[in-house]
Amino acid sequence: MYNELSRNITSKHSLITPVHTAVTGRARYKVYGLYGNKALKKYLESQLSQHRAIERVQANSDTGNILVLYHPNWSQSAIAGLIQKIVSNYSMDVSYTIPTQVINSEKVKSAISTEVLMTGAVGALALCTLAVYARGLDEKVLLTIQKLHSPFLDTVMVGATLFGEGTTLLLVSGLYRHWLLRQNRRQDANTLMVAAFGGIGLNCLLKLLFARSRPKLWDRIVEVGHYSFPSGHSMVSMIVYGYIGYTLAKQYPQYRNQISALAVAFIMAIGFSRLYLGVHWLTDVTAGYAAGLVWLSACILFNVKSNPVESSIQTNYSAPVLAGQFQN
Repeated sequence: MYNELSRNITSKHSLITPVHTAVTGRARYKVYGLYGNKALKKYLESQLSQHRAIERVQANSDTGNILVLYHPNWSQSAIAGLIQKIVSNYSMDVSYTIPTQVINSEKVKSAISTEVLMTGAVGALALCTLAVYARGLDEKVLLTIQKLHSPFLDTVMVGATLFGEGTTLLLVSGLYRHWLLRQNRRQDANTLMVAAFGGIGLNCLLKLLFARSRPKLWDRIVEVGHYSFPSGHSMVSMIVYGYIGYTLAKQYPQYRNQISALAVAFIMAIGFSRLYLGVHWLTDVTAGYAAGLVWLSACILFNVKSNPVESSIQTNYSAPVLAGQFQN
């Protein structure tokens, strides 16, 4: 019953997500754009407290949630609609809205910061790829990693590499898209599929273009085909899991660092598994990360520009620190 009500409210009010609505007369909602936005917090509390149905309201800009105690005669959907209307009108109230030039300035700073991080990460990965290739370190790296081989690690690495298989990535993308649609985040869901299918197609084209043979330094325990450069597992994992991390960090900004760290660790584990299994050179993996990050950045920028309403309110949201993590 609660899940159905939650979906109904979310589908009608795209800026509101129910957090707890099980008690009549008391509800907690997540408000997109409230996280870190003290001006919106003040505006919400002021506007809601003036309404006859509201008995008490407490907005929290540290979590992005708002707690509302209201008259039992009012429905939860009506309260959600009231909050939705107030948030939508937020930018139209001169007395509480941050001046336009300040908002624009913050957007410019956020966009520049994100682009710098992404560009820096791509540049670092590209330089790493060129340096390893120029010094002929590919074979030495694989032979060094081979010394770590053990039956236990073999099992772990085969499991890790499965999460980068094309079938797995498409399945994960499909399931996550379904969840996004249930959250009424159609633009995020559509962009995810564009990112996934576009990334797979782009990787196939690059493999055909470079036509690099795979390493054959020892007997493999997994079957592989097609060309080696760039690594499809590394490239498409960066795109799919990176985009999932971005959308989760956008919805749960208070856990942004944890989500970004987990996404980075997951993507790195998949890339390392390809080296451990001896099916890719190091330059295949680093180039795959670089190409994936470029496509991921393009998809995120497309997503942001395609959500003008949400972007006008969420001045504190930006791409997760994924790029910054990969620079280190």
